[in-house]
Order: sequence, then C-alpha cells, then structure tokens
Amino acid sequence: MSLAEKVVLITGAGTGIGADAARAFARAGSRLVLNGRRESQLQQVADSIDPTGRAVAVVAGDIADQCTSRRMVDVAVERFGTVDVLFNNAGIFTPKPFLDVSAQDLDAYLNLLRGYYFAMQAAIDAMKRRNNGDGGGAIVNNGSMWANHAIAATPCSASSAAKGGVHALTGNLAIEFAPHRIRVNAVAPAVVETPLFDPILSREQLQSFNAFHPLGRNGQPSDITEAVLFLADNQRSGWITGVVLAVDGGVTAGRN
Repeated sequence: MSLAEKVVLITGAGTGIGADAARAFARAGSRLVLNGRRESQLQQVADSIDPTGRAVAVVAGDIADQCTSRRMVDVAVERFGTVDVLFNNAGIFTPKPFLDVSAQDLDAYLNLLRGYYFAMQAAIDAMKRRNNGDGGGAIVNNGSMWANHAIAATPCSASSAAKGGVHALTGNLAIEFAPHRIRVNAVAPAVVETPLFDPILSREQLQSFNAFHPLGRNGQPSDITEAVLFLADNQRSGWITGVVLAVDGGVTAGRN
C-alpha cells in the first residue's frame, strides 16, 4: 500500500463506516483528521486509534457549513503538512414516501450534498498545492445504491436526489482535476449494518434484508472500507478516476 504517512480526512468518522475506515487507514500508517458533528464520538475513535494524539486530529462540526470544511483542511495542513486523501462519508438515511417528504427533510439531504461539495472544494484547493504545485491526491465519496437503483420497499427520493448529485460531482470533478493528478471516485453501498439504521429498523428487520442481496448477506463496514482503501491508494488504483463503484452484494447486477 502507498497509504503510509498519507494525510487522510474522513467526514462522518464517529461511527459505522467512517470509524471503521479511520481505524483501517491508521493501521496502514496514515495520519488522520476526523470530522463529525458529535465531538465525544470522534474523540473516542481518535483515542482508540492513537491515545497520544500525535497521528490523529479531531474537527467537530457540520461540513454543510463551509467554515467547517476549511477548518478541517487547515488543521490537516497545520498538523501534518498537506492533504492526500478525503473520504466524504457523512450520511443520513430515512426512507419516506415522496408525498410525505417535507421541506425540512429535503433540506437535510441537500445540506449533506452541500457538505460534500465544500469538503471537496477545500480539500482540492490544498491538494493542488502538493508537490510544489504539481498536485496529486485522491477523493472517495460515499454514494448510494439507491441513487442508481430504486427499491419499492425503501422509497428514498430525497436521499437519492442528494446522492445522485454526489455521483454527478464525482464524474465532473474527476475530469476537471485530472490535469492536477487528483483522482475522484465514489462507492455506492447497498444495506450496510451500521448505526445509521438503528432509528428506523429493528435487528430482526435489518436481518431480513440479507436475502435482498444476491450474495446472501448485508454489508459490513469493512466491506466498504476495503473498497475505499483501494480507491485511495495510488499504487493500487492510480489509473482509476470518475468511477462510482457498486459495493452492494450484487444488487445492481440483478435480482435472484
């Protein structure tokens, strides 16, 4: 791996996929800046990775606020000298029929898209300055299987609109910043067992989705993490950009 000593920014790093990815990047030797809205959760993850705090920093706040994204990048540059990788992972998800979606519901998802946008804007600005202006870096966005593949049992028009925007941004920025050697890719998970589903599904209901996936099981955070590590690692995926990689147990390939 080429992730040793890389400076990695992770949004939504307090639980689930973000926390799992943070630990995996740390095992690979990366230095980390962790973002999320709940500082206590971020600090728990940071302490589990490096109790000394030398290889990990915490920046709490909502990335929908442009100042939070800038502060996250500023901390990375001040503490570790640069920005090599951004994993845009912050997320919300509550299936709701289209006619029941309120303005507040829609705003929450569009603010998430706004957060991804400004986190990438801040990170790319720093990445362009790497290597004496030669640039370089990798961004991985957490998209969604639902943005590509609607499921009647889980209507999520608002979420899919926002995540579809993330997919579109991925392709657009991949082309715009390819001359600066900045790669932009995304993963599109299906059902992954994380705390994101705790408010909306019981354990039994969540387990019922195992059969929904052709491979016969729900995803685990580590399934997504492995794909993220691959896309972030220039030695392993240095000729890949603009891809939205389905990590979904085969759902978008077809149904059993």
